Amino acid sequence: MITRRGGLTYAAAVLLGVDVGGTFTDAVLVGEDGAIHTAKVPTTPSQQARGVLAAVREVLSRAGAKAGAVTRFAHGMTVATNALLEGDTARTALVTTAGFTDVIELGRQSRPHLYRLWDAPPLPLVPAELRFGTRERTGPDGVLVPLAEEDARAVVDELAAAAPEAVAVSLLHSYADPSHERLLGELIEARLPNAHVSLSSDLVGTFREFERTATTVLDAALSPRLRGYLGELGREALALGVCEPQIMQSSGGLTHLGRAGAHAALTALSGPAGGVGGAQLVAELAGEADVLCFDMGGTSCDVCVLAEGQVPETAERTVAGRPLSLPSLDIHTVGAGGGSIAWRDGGGALRVGPRSAGADPGPACYGRGRDLPTVTDANLLLGRLLGDAPLAGGVALDRAAARRAVGALAHELHLTELACAEGIVRVAEAEMLGALRVMTVQRGIDPRRLALMPFGGAGPLHACALAEGLGIERVLCPQASGVLSALGLAAAPPRCDSARTVMLAGASLGEERLGTARAALLSEALADLRGPAERARVRYELRYRGQSFELPVDEDLPAPVGVPAPGAKVPGADATALASRFHDAHEARYGYRDEEADVELVTMRVSVWGSSPVLAPRAAATAQRAGPQRTALVIGGEPVEATLLLGEPEAGQAVRGPALVALPAATLLVRPGWSGSVDAHGTIALTRSGVE
Repeated sequence: MITRRGGLTYAAAVLLGVDVGGTFTDAVLVGEDGAIHTAKVPTTPSQQARGVLAAVREVLSRAGAKAGAVTRFAHGMTVATNALLEGDTARTALVTTAGFTDVIELGRQSRPHLYRLWDAPPLPLVPAELRFGTRERTGPDGVLVPLAEEDARAVVDELAAAAPEAVAVSLLHSYADPSHERLLGELIEARLPNAHVSLSSDLVGTFREFERTATTVLDAALSPRLRGYLGELGREALALGVCEPQIMQSSGGLTHLGRAGAHAALTALSGPAGGVGGAQLVAELAGEADVLCFDMGGTSCDVCVLAEGQVPETAERTVAGRPLSLPSLDIHTVGAGGGSIAWRDGGGALRVGPRSAGADPGPACYGRGRDLPTVTDANLLLGRLLGDAPLAGGVALDRAAARRAVGALAHELHLTELACAEGIVRVAEAEMLGALRVMTVQRGIDPRRLALMPFGGAGPLHACALAEGLGIERVLCPQASGVLSALGLAAAPPRCDSARTVMLAGASLGEERLGTARAALLSEALADLRGPAERARVRYELRYRGQSFELPVDEDLPAPVGVPAPGAKVPGADATALASRFHDAHEARYGYRDEEADVELVTMRVSVWGSSPVLAPRAAATAQRAGPQRTALVIGGEPVEATLLLGEPEAGQAVRGPALVALPAATLLVRPGWSGSVDAHGTIALTRSGVE
């Protein structure tokens, strides 16, 4: 099978995507004929590699495929994020410029919440006794105080005595001249060969010393744990006969195993990024350019907005309250999932999350001894999950256990079991509505003009209710909604990024300096890509001189994208064109422009992408074996008789609420007043009654 995209041709391939969630591990296999096979197994938190390989074996078995036939294995996981949240980080030391060892603790002197004075930012990952200063100084224009080798060796001797597992090196203005960091890195690696070393100039390459240092420390603290996991996974995959996995980055692109293990910070949002790729694929096939997406799994809910088919990116965000100055997709996460635990707070109010039952033992209805009620237990009691059919992954549901758990909370709250169950669902939906509003209303985006796309194992159960809460009239439920993140992994391209703060303005912001800087960054990114590039983008971060923050202006480089010759300049936008585009962007964002002010180019970022396969999911070719059935639901406190559709619906099939559509890896609740049909790719497109 040959497919074409953007004028390029791709040979047939067998693609494998595996996504590790808090409750389930999902696998998608795309065969040479384009057929998509899925599998879902329980996540194994203590040994994630075991669950990943179990999912691989299961999907290979279902597809009747041999491990050796897989040509690409893409993997998204939560190892780095979980290690950070759980405090399971390596013993990490920090080397920085003398006098600046406390930058990581001082931060920006801002409180997490303005009026909650008891809230404090997370403690630094490096305690004071593991912070070391060295006598050197680099300024924005180059070295001011050279680093003497004897001084470098002295600080390395101190490091060796502290016996760290990892070392972060972040010197002032090392983006302008990384020579001091590289000298220290070489000496540390020679003296401490078993310690991981992260250099800020290799990882971040941009200014703002607190964010750069915090990101480098985070990278150093997480990389030993991730490297161990990826090493084990790589060995197990090769033993099974599957090719070496590629790892999803927070940016939405894949990187090779070695680079991910060396820089764990690149994968902090690896799991959610896979879902974005799947959402983009489904939205494109459905002809929808502007979509509000939410991925509700067992532990959390991730929200993003597709604007003209693309998700905005950011290079400044936080993970678990810590800065991350690396490219990442703009995704907002809240602790609301199917496994989120419901509880009564000190004031007697019903609360849900952020604590989750996870995969083991899981919700009460999993029958593994857990007696705390969750959103999944509530949905089961309300008839929205089928008690006589196991969940994906073979998990049987115990209605009696769910009733005991919810009943105990209902007794505390002086409610009936069903009222408590509906209350749990409504509170969880209120939490998700808040996250959806953060990404739309709070950013000046009217959600009513968007379509809502739910995915994740639990997302489709709540889609119609959330759409009603936001005034949204269209819902798109993918056929593979329960494993859409794994599908997005299979469709993802390789990607590498390179960035450098340049601080160019006035006469220095000219074609020659721009071309030289672009060429250097492009060469660096292509070297990390380890393969041909399909496309490249330069992002210029500009501001009026004197401002504190920048606005991005993007430029796509012409294909074919090749490594520039030594000393070559990459042609592109000139300073006048950049300034004009910046004035437009500033006016669009802030409502004014100042064409008399100097425009300053602060940072340049180059991103390169490898080729990506073209996937086109298809609806079921044949009708369901059994016709529509009937089932009982509770909606709005009242019992409702609803249509029950089992399995993958065929193209053109009508769906009218109230209805329950039991897809292979998720369940869609179609509330009264919603109706629609299934398109050629298996997506269930719903609209509210009276809306065209």
